[in-house]
Amino acid sequence: MTIGVQSGAFRVLAGAAMISFAPVFVRLVHVPPTTSAFYRTLIGGIMLLFLVRLRKERLGFSRGALLALVGAGLFFALDLWAWHRSIWFVGPGLSTLLANFQVFVLALAGIVLFRERLRKELVIAIPMAIAGLTLIVGFDWNRLGSEYRWGVFYGLLTAVAYAAYILSLRRARVGGGRASVAGDLAVASLFSAAVLLISVFAEGVSLAVPSFGDGALLVAYALVAQVLGWLLISSSLKDVPASLVGLLLLLQPTLAFVWDVLIFGRGFGGMEIGGAVLALTAIYLGSRRDDTRASRQDAEGAG
Repeated sequence: MTIGVQSGAFRVLAGAAMISFAPVFVRLVHVPPTTSAFYRTLIGGIMLLFLVRLRKERLGFSRGALLALVGAGLFFALDLWAWHRSIWFVGPGLSTLLANFQVFVLALAGIVLFRERLRKELVIAIPMAIAGLTLIVGFDWNRLGSEYRWGVFYGLLTAVAYAAYILSLRRARVGGGRASVAGDLAVASLFSAAVLLISVFAEGVSLAVPSFGDGALLVAYALVAQVLGWLLISSSLKDVPASLVGLLLLLQPTLAFVWDVLIFGRGFGGMEIGGAVLALTAIYLGSRRDDTRASRQDAEGAG
């Protein structure tokens, strides 16, 4: 492994480790799920705009690219709306694992929408992921509490919404315009904030931040998950093979499970560990793409 690949791999691992704390912030801050999602996208979007200005990059979009970014903002708002609820109902570990099932949605979208071939890895990975999830949640669905079942549903909805977000971002890049990737993410984040603000009012929840500590957590959440983690990962993509990026990014859901156990006292047994290993292996197999460039574009959306 060359020095460049080693340095890039370290940045991917550092970014994945930072993003793994995202669900921890959601659980620790004392605001409703939609409110924390709103502040993440608003603060993160402003930070990304500042980064664009600092780099002296230009914001310019074709009509098609701007429409794609509006779609990306809508899907990312749905992604966070569902994921934050999943975090509260099933914990940071399982909710993050379920969100990473987006690799299967992307793979299936590639087959249906872009006529990509069905890979043997995907045929193996999907039933493996289902088996892993079954081992984690148990075999008797009806014995699970209502909130837990909703948490699993919200986690799977997160995966679908996140995949749609990535596809929309990719469409924005293909659609043309002079904006950088950071500029695209900034605009999509601010569109997400607008959608989530409407949801806040529709739900009748408060935007009030109870304490200085909660405010600091929200700023840290936006900085770590929306900006720094993305910067570390995206800066490494040109140096690290796509297959290795997919493997290294598994650190995020793995650490999310670790934080769930260490910080929130999640119980676990051999069956649950086995299920998590199966699911993580399936996610890796599902993330392996024939098109290296497409794999790197997918990884740019991580976080």
